[in-house]
Amino acid sequence: MTIQIFNTLSRQKEPFIPLEPGKVKMYVCGPTVYNYIHIGNARPAIVFDTVRRYLEYRGFDVNFVSNFTDVDDKLIKAANQLGEDVPTIADRFISAYFEDVEALGCKRATVHPRVTDNIDTIVTFIETLIEKGYAYESEGDVYYKTREFDGYGKLSHQAIDELRLGARIEVGEKKQDSLDFVLWKAAKEGEIYWDSPWGKGRPGWHIECSAMAKRYLGESIDIHAGGQDLAFPHHENEIAQSEAANGKEFAKYWMHNGYINIDNEKMSKSLGNFILVHDIIKQYDPMLIRFFMLSVHYRHPINFSEELLLNTKNGLERLKTSYNNLQHRLTSAANLTDNDAVWLSSITSLKEQFEEAMDDDFNTANAISVLFDLAKQANLYLNEKNTSTNVLTSFINLYDELVNVLGITLKEKAELLDEEIEQLIQQRIDARKNRDFALADQIRDELKERNIILEDTAQGTRWKRG
Repeated sequence: MTIQIFNTLSRQKEPFIPLEPGKVKMYVCGPTVYNYIHIGNARPAIVFDTVRRYLEYRGFDVNFVSNFTDVDDKLIKAANQLGEDVPTIADRFISAYFEDVEALGCKRATVHPRVTDNIDTIVTFIETLIEKGYAYESEGDVYYKTREFDGYGKLSHQAIDELRLGARIEVGEKKQDSLDFVLWKAAKEGEIYWDSPWGKGRPGWHIECSAMAKRYLGESIDIHAGGQDLAFPHHENEIAQSEAANGKEFAKYWMHNGYINIDNEKMSKSLGNFILVHDIIKQYDPMLIRFFMLSVHYRHPINFSEELLLNTKNGLERLKTSYNNLQHRLTSAANLTDNDAVWLSSITSLKEQFEEAMDDDFNTANAISVLFDLAKQANLYLNEKNTSTNVLTSFINLYDELVNVLGITLKEKAELLDEEIEQLIQQRIDARKNRDFALADQIRDELKERNIILEDTAQGTRWKRG
């Protein structure tokens, strides 16, 4: 079966046919690195990491690019509040991002470009838009002529005269039209800046991804992805910029994941229900967070609550128990039994069902249901009086293969020896002395994951098994 992708552009499922056979060029909008990421940011990271994993599982060579916005109004504000410069803030939270998403099982992208490393690329892209009549300079700013692009609104399916403003589209006197959006911002006094043909300034938000996608993937790409909130105006503006500059279709397939609610309310700082990944993975197993996110189809909204998370934990534990029981039984299995063929056929069927679910617009919810069927079949097999190494190994291998696609691990971490614990505690003490608090927190969290509880006392750090 061919993979089917729901394309936001056409609002329907389409067979996935990449631009080049066997290769996939995929761009996912990354975070603005002014703070730790929240669980709303974690969802696209997990979802599109899983999409990438499944494409690789199906044999595609995936060039996966995900950017960092490392200069922005929010970064400048954070730098001013903390009395630090923008690069320092960005470096800190890029490191924190990798720690958080890697704990959630996400692989690093092929390339993680940063805006500040691509200023020349962005300036050249803007110059092309000006030369082609799609952009203009105004008092040190550069704006895109939105009405000049005939296809504007095709992604969000809105007529240009009905488009809502906001979401970083600023209305100002410098514009020729209220729908025009900024490509280059003139620097204010004391702000970070770069020299350009239009004076000192920095890139606008939307132009970054168009320029970096072109540099690292080319003028046309297979998949562009991100959260639902980015479809308009960010992705709409990317299409306008890229297709105007390059004269060809920018992205063939557009994928957007749904929103996250907290206890049935929209997550927001004003409601006090804003959950940072940095905090939640200290409280819960990061694999549980990932499993929970994948338990709902990526395009659907997901409700995050402690009750639902604990229900998901029961399901994950069921899979782990089944997997570990298979491993344990291997030690006493026979080489061959009479009913091996029947069970091996059942295992093959489960693999096909998993692929069928994932081929249908990466339906991880249905794929997880297949994992539960796998656990059920494995448990039935373990009730047999005679079990064979062949069948047990096939069950285990299928588990390994399928959970790897989902980025989940079922293997229990080996228990730490006392000597190893003492070494880690000393590393943490050294890290604190060197003011490397990120490393100190990482060691503490790793020990907590292993049920080692640390207590910092006046007499030093003590530990106990939880």
